[in-house]
Formats: sequence, structure tokens, C-alpha cells
Amino acid sequence: MTLVRRSNSYLPSFWDNFFSKDLMDWGMSNFSSTDTTLPAVNVKESDDAFEIEVAAPGMNKEDFKVNLENNVLTISSEKKEERKKEEKGQYTRREFSYQSFQRSFTIPENLVEGDQISAKYCDGLLCIHLPKKEEVKPKPAREITIS
Repeated sequence: MTLVRRSNSYLPSFWDNFFSKDLMDWGMSNFSSTDTTLPAVNVKESDDAFEIEVAAPGMNKEDFKVNLENNVLTISSEKKEERKKEEKGQYTRREFSYQSFQRSFTIPENLVEGDQISAKYCDGLLCIHLPKKEEVKPKPAREITIS
């Protein structure tokens, strides 16, 4: 199976149309309309599963929310920080920081075991494991005896 990232140009390429909706929808829903930076996402496929890797260094696992609803896998994050330096009841410096993102992937229900999806965050990388259903896993070659 081939995954192709769709560009957000107004003229779809031949490959976008040829491979459209193959595994995951890389449409406009994955790009920020506010020109904010979205984390890089890698999708890997093996015989048994798909693996989604989201590069998000400096975050904690509590900052993420991974949700599967109506065959749409949504990865979102929200992180707020406030730093202040106070001297004698007056602020001398106060800084606020807010980061958020959301990425969504359409997953065909006949391809992935939705109730067995798992996620792990370690060393700045969020890894989401999507096991394939048994019926879509490649079967080994079988020799047929001739009678």
C-alpha cells in the first residue's frame, strides 16, 4: 500500500487523484489555516501494522490527546506556560506561552483494529501503533500439491 501526502495547492496532481483516500486522508484538514507550525509526521507500514510518528520535542505525554471517532484518528496537543518574576509585589517580567495543534487521519474501518490502537510518548516522539486486521495481513505462499 502506498501513502501519498497531498499538497495544499489548488491544482491536485495526478498522484493525488490516483492514490486519493488510499489509507489516510492527507487533505487540507492536516494543515494549519493560521500559518502555525505543525509537527512533522511519519507513517510507516509493516506486514502487521501502521506506525504514526509525531515529532514533538519538549512536550509531555499529558499534553497530547489521541482520539478515534467515526474512523478518524485525531492527534491534538495543547500546552500552556506562564513564567513570572516578581519583586516586592510588582511584576518585573511576565511571559505567557501557548502552543496547540491538531492532525487528523481517515482510517478505513476494514483495515485497522480500532480497539487495539496504542500510543507511547518517549524522547520527543509520539508513536501511535495501528495494528492491521488479520484478513488484510499478507499471507505466506502455500505450495499446492498436485494429485
